[in-house]
Amino acid sequence: MTASFPPLSLEPGSTRAGALAVLRRVFAAVPLETPDLDARLLFLEALRIDAVELLTRPGERLTTAEAERLQSSARRRLAREPVARILGMREFWGLPFALSPATLEPRPDTETLVDAALELVPDRSAALRLLDLGTGSGCLLVALLSELPRAAGVGVDQSLDALAAARRNASRNGVARRARFVVADWAAPLAARFDLIVSNPPYIRRAELAELAPEVRDHDPAAALDGGPDGLDAYRAILADTRRLLAPNGALAVEIGHHAAEEVGGLARRAGLAVVQVAPDLGGRPRAVVLRAA
Repeated sequence: MTASFPPLSLEPGSTRAGALAVLRRVFAAVPLETPDLDARLLFLEALRIDAVELLTRPGERLTTAEAERLQSSARRRLAREPVARILGMREFWGLPFALSPATLEPRPDTETLVDAALELVPDRSAALRLLDLGTGSGCLLVALLSELPRAAGVGVDQSLDALAAARRNASRNGVARRARFVVADWAAPLAARFDLIVSNPPYIRRAELAELAPEVRDHDPAAALDGGPDGLDAYRAILADTRRLLAPNGALAVEIGHHAAEEVGGLARRAGLAVVQVAPDLGGRPRAVVLRAA
């Protein structure tokens, strides 16, 4: 079935202010969750201008090329493609991360996991060994390496395409010399020991995947979302290897769905680990669980 969009008149010769107002109205009518922000970000990218240029020259008229780029981006957003996917970039921890179809889009709530991990590090100048399981875009590993200047880390993913994106992001953010990337199914083939292990594994219950917003369901890779029938498959795989991979006094920090703190804690205890913290996200919901050997 062909998607039906509200009328979208973004013609060459329209003023910048007028075209942006049209875009905001159409996005609000859908409705999109953040129509003003989405419209502004896509507008600046399509016209290849910054916010100051828009503010100081709102009466400039759209060229044919600008109108075409804006129409294309707007229709992609109306089809519920996320803004970050359209731009090809998402900011995380104040750093730029390029996206690919093989990577999960980094989201602000996942910064809770970075915060929780850094709280475990009393000396940020220490030469720590980090492991990021299911690294995807590399956002967790790169963010941590940016804060820990003497640390080195390994990012593991089963997708070669995801690892290629992670390598590019490590290079873009100046930590490539301290990051290695390995294709593997979780940690089974690894033999080294690590001071800090982090992971944002797939944790959506399989029956709930169809209920996700189209921006997530249709654009994030299914392998990064599907946590199995109970949403816990990835945690079982990770926890099976955690004790042998942790260095003395090491810790594991994992992201969880808001429903799963008790379930993940139970799995951890059966694997010989103790819950030392459950950190809330920006909305106050449980988002990160920190574990150490019991």
